[in-house]
Amino acid sequence: MRSIPHTESFPAHTPAASQVFTTVLSQGPLTRLEVARRAGLSAAAVTKAVRPLIEAGYLTEGADEDAPPALGRPANLVRVDGGRALFIGVKVTGDEIIGVLTDLCCRIRVARHVPLTDRDPREVLAAIADLAQELRAGADELGIQVVGLGLAVSGDVDRGEGVVRYSPFLEWRDVPLAELAAMTTGLPVTVDNDVRALTVAEQWFGAGAGLTDFAVVTVGAGIGCGLVVHGRVVAGAHGVAGEIGHVVVDPAGPRCHCGNRGCVEAIAGDAAIVARVREVTGVQVADTSEAVALAHRGDAGAREVYARAGEAIGRGIATVANLLGPERVIISGEGLAAYDLFAEQIRDSFAEAAFGSAARCDVRTRPLPFDEWARGAAATAIQSFIRAAD
Repeated sequence: MRSIPHTESFPAHTPAASQVFTTVLSQGPLTRLEVARRAGLSAAAVTKAVRPLIEAGYLTEGADEDAPPALGRPANLVRVDGGRALFIGVKVTGDEIIGVLTDLCCRIRVARHVPLTDRDPREVLAAIADLAQELRAGADELGIQVVGLGLAVSGDVDRGEGVVRYSPFLEWRDVPLAELAAMTTGLPVTVDNDVRALTVAEQWFGAGAGLTDFAVVTVGAGIGCGLVVHGRVVAGAHGVAGEIGHVVVDPAGPRCHCGNRGCVEAIAGDAAIVARVREVTGVQVADTSEAVALAHRGDAGAREVYARAGEAIGRGIATVANLLGPERVIISGEGLAAYDLFAEQIRDSFAEAAFGSAARCDVRTRPLPFDEWARGAAATAIQSFIRAAD
């Protein structure tokens, strides 16, 4: 990440301190003994790491007030003071910018939605700067400093360089977004792919907390996948790891925009579903909401389209399970509005295609409001802030 303006630094000067804080942040409050066990550190290492974090106000320690009465003194719990710092997360879509102000525990304090009328990077940057300024004004009212800005964009994003290599929805190529946004907002900026950002939020603050190996599959305009392997979100050597949407599940299937045939996205993406419903039923549905409504009214052709989409998604998830053996796969995204139309097919095709013990993977759905994508961007900013001291 480049062009990081000066702000307050996180007082963790060793990888062990960052690890201790991250453990408490994602799994706490915890006793020091439990922190040591989960982080794989000695009690002495935990004590050494906790001290400066408590002194700086990032951690607090006190008795567990919710514990049932017992003989003896109750164990003290270490917890994060979420109000110690604030972060801004912004998700940029093809027609909207969503911004949230979160605390250090990634709890949303304020959310804003702004229409995006021009996708030119300069116009988008100006809109991001205005939105960030509005959210910072809310932080000023709370008397808490904003210490980081996270931006989430669909497509091929190089987080290390802060560059959007290619975003099909925005029609961007090689935009140095982190550097430009840092210059316009005056904040340290983290830029990441939107699905990976959502995966970070699930890893630290959601259904993946405490797991070392899991995947997030998003269903909607595209079919995305974020991967966590051995506790790390995987980007791959070229930043495109987890492209489940372009796993071929039907070589004779429809042509995908990537050039192949029968990709999951070419069958189960929103645009593919709408086009197929029009073709099969002859009804000129305008968008996914109308396609879903038609299927819910019992139209056999529309229901078959959704059933086929479910089969494709289930096979794509089975591919992930077969390759990586995750403990859990979390299905999310705006496409879950139609989940009842293809849930059974997802389960059946996954069970059919998953090999051996991979079928034991816990596949669960997690409907999330669209603000959660912006919260994911804030989670990447929190992650960068904590790990900057490593």
